[in-house]
Amino acid sequence: MKKLVYTFALLGIFFGMTSSSFVSYPSVSNSAFQVGEKFRYRVSYGFMDAGEALLEVKATERKGNNRDLFHVVGIGRTLGGFNAFYKVRDKYESYVDQKSIMPWVFIRNVSEGGYKINQTYVFKQHQEKVYNGEEYFKTPMGIQDMVSSFYKARTLNFKGMKPGKQFKFQCFMDDEVFDLVIKYVGDETIKIRKGKFKTHKFVPVVQTGRYFESEEDVQFWITADKNKIPVLIKAKIPVGTVKMHLVEWSGLKNDLSSKI
Repeated sequence: MKKLVYTFALLGIFFGMTSSSFVSYPSVSNSAFQVGEKFRYRVSYGFMDAGEALLEVKATERKGNNRDLFHVVGIGRTLGGFNAFYKVRDKYESYVDQKSIMPWVFIRNVSEGGYKINQTYVFKQHQEKVYNGEEYFKTPMGIQDMVSSFYKARTLNFKGMKPGKQFKFQCFMDDEVFDLVIKYVGDETIKIRKGKFKTHKFVPVVQTGRYFESEEDVQFWITADKNKIPVLIKAKIPVGTVKMHLVEWSGLKNDLSSKI
């Protein structure tokens, strides 16, 4: 009898441990990008190139709760004469879960005209928390960061979408959770420096108290192929329009079939 009681006690401990430690992670089908992918964008104001942005997906041995990760690095910097009056040297890093495309670590080092930000967020996705180095914030499973959002959006299913279709996911930025919502406007063929592309056009959905006053303030065009690459982004600012357009790419996972 004692042996039977002891056996059930051990089973209870075992099942208690496994049930408390088991976490059901989201799973995302990623056919858009891979390790080795690199993009270079030029940022122009009027007829002048003001800066450039670089994005790269790297391999890493770092793990997120024993899960394999991508190391995504984004660099932004001003060019030429723009360095004289408003020098920008920004670096963003995100360690992104390969199966769910959600972040485990986000690092932001920003230097813009003397204004600096240094942030490190540790995403404890299995505990639904984010740690900023000083305090914890309650977040939903699968919460995104500023960089991972870019790659998460590239895994969305665009098949059969009609103008007005909205896509929504949540992002953690500056110690706050907010909804990131984008709306499909329609298909367009656009021309940039590197040629013509068949694209899907999107705009962010304006939210009260957020960053955009109008849906026309920011517009972006994504290749109408399996890569889903943003080839052009336009943003209105008080003194004009800033454009970010793709000028170099390599390491793509699929053929760039949208290029005409």
